[in-house]
Amino acid sequence: MTLRLTAIEAHAEGEPGRVLVDVDHLVPGDTIEERFAYAARELHGLRRLVLHEPRGYPGLCAVLALTPSDARADVAIIVMEQGAFTPMSGSNTICTVTALLETGRIPMVEPVTTVTLETAVGLVTVDARCAESKVLDVTIRNVPAFPVHLGVPLEIPVDPRVEPGTEWGQTRIVLVDIAFGGQFFVLARAQDLGVGLNAGDTQEQLSVGARLKLAVNQQYPVEHPLNPEIDSVNLVMITGPSPAPGIDGRNAMVMATDRLSDDPATWTGALDRSPCGTGTCARMACMHARGELTLDQPFVHQGMLDTTFTGRLIGETTVGDYAAVIPTITGRGWVTGRSEWLLDDSDPFPEGYTIGDIWPV
Repeated sequence: MTLRLTAIEAHAEGEPGRVLVDVDHLVPGDTIEERFAYAARELHGLRRLVLHEPRGYPGLCAVLALTPSDARADVAIIVMEQGAFTPMSGSNTICTVTALLETGRIPMVEPVTTVTLETAVGLVTVDARCAESKVLDVTIRNVPAFPVHLGVPLEIPVDPRVEPGTEWGQTRIVLVDIAFGGQFFVLARAQDLGVGLNAGDTQEQLSVGARLKLAVNQQYPVEHPLNPEIDSVNLVMITGPSPAPGIDGRNAMVMATDRLSDDPATWTGALDRSPCGTGTCARMACMHARGELTLDQPFVHQGMLDTTFTGRLIGETTVGDYAAVIPTITGRGWVTGRSEWLLDDSDPFPEGYTIGDIWPV
């Protein structure tokens, strides 16, 4: 047997998260920054093995739950998404905390258990409301969020397959925000992109999301001022209002394929099933910078399944030269099972596989 992995399966407001435990031996390094850099450099095969078929599926994310190097932390996390390793994720944090508390790997204290996570972008404090051995909801005090660019022009190629009246080779300009909310996002308004935010709009959302990610990394390089290893825009948030009462905003968050290129066959990916925690933080940071969201004002953010996260900005700070805010996110998670995954040394698919019927080419 080449590899044996133990996981706790969970979801946060619909977004599936596979929490891998007892995996310290797979991720060497003395600090979380070193371990994240090692994972991003050496462990893409493991990421694909876990997230691709026959063990995974397009909407799945996973977390490496590690022994922290910082004595103040209860657990260290490295997030694995379909397109990349990412330093922080709201939905995956909710899955991780819910899973580790409900399985007893972190002792549960009622009515509130405080858990500290070590991430590649800093310590994250989480308050989990608990009752009768169940996690009721999770509030994340995230790392600082900040806009890098507001309302800048981005040139993207058109896609005649989903944009009638256009031709291959044409481009158009859209205005976007680029912000950090735990990872880097490019944000654009649905009405500017000409797409909807409903379940029937997914093909248009995936195509334009992939093109936005491709273009933004070519035209607007980014680098986290405190961790230069974090130097790309991984996720795309398409934003808009919600018709539902009591909801402050709606989004579609695109996780584009990790083989994204100028080939239109790659202009696809998967949608976040949740309202996206780090994306909510990035959106709130942009809104605050524009004067559209004040401190301590709740922001109820809706995802593609109509589930919500509630965000709140609780303070202002700086990150390097950037004016930043301190966000919190509240959402719910559920444990859905426990699993053991095996890789036999004779398996012809040591990194799993994808097929074009449900996966990007």
